[in-house]
Amino acid sequence: MGRLMMIAMLLAVAVSGYAQRDSLTVIETGDSIGRMLAPMDSVVAEDTKALLADSTSVVVKKQRKEKVKRDWNTWTPDPQRALWLALVIPGAGQIYNRKYWKLPIIYGGFMGCIYALTWNNMMYKDYSQAYLDIMDSDPGTASYNKFLHLGAQVTNENEERYKKLFKSRKDKYRRWRDMSFFVMLGVYAISVIDAYVDAELSVFDISKDLSLKVEPAVIPNMMGGNPLQAQSIGVNCSLNF
Repeated sequence: MGRLMMIAMLLAVAVSGYAQRDSLTVIETGDSIGRMLAPMDSVVAEDTKALLADSTSVVVKKQRKEKVKRDWNTWTPDPQRALWLALVIPGAGQIYNRKYWKLPIIYGGFMGCIYALTWNNMMYKDYSQAYLDIMDSDPGTASYNKFLHLGAQVTNENEERYKKLFKSRKDKYRRWRDMSFFVMLGVYAISVIDAYVDAELSVFDISKDLSLKVEPAVIPNMMGGNPLQAQSIGVNCSLNF
């Protein structure tokens, strides 16, 4: 009986020792797993911070790329750009300055000059050919007959008069053709100057604060020795801005 008790006590001590060893093993294993997971948590945190920084930079870049809407109420044209646009394309400077009401004037001037240039050039060529035909002695070249009145003919008596007439008309239409060309250049120059000046004056102050006041004033006369002439009456002009 005593031996059985001793054996039971030894078994109990062995089991308790084995249990303690297992618990220590579990604790040590848990600590090692914790130490292994600690750097993994730091890596995850760093990756999260990197992802957040990347997303923030992407949002900022998208906001920068977004086109800002222009406020036309505060927009002012650039004079240099208006000048170059008007030089390259007639009327483009006025479009850039948002002065659309000037376009019919400019393009109307161009169309009128082109029509006058074409018409006068055509008449100049016709009268030039008629003058050449009446000056030669070939009876087959008589294009001048279309300029004669109904029933009129060129004879030896009136030939010199018709020669002078065709020559004067030829020179007249040539002069008008050249004048039409120079007038068209003038319209082009005016459109360029107008676009540049209009852009320059877009920031000019035209508010009600600008005013010119003219009123009579008494001006002291310091040079006069006579007390009666110590003061003189004049006009005072003041500009408020």
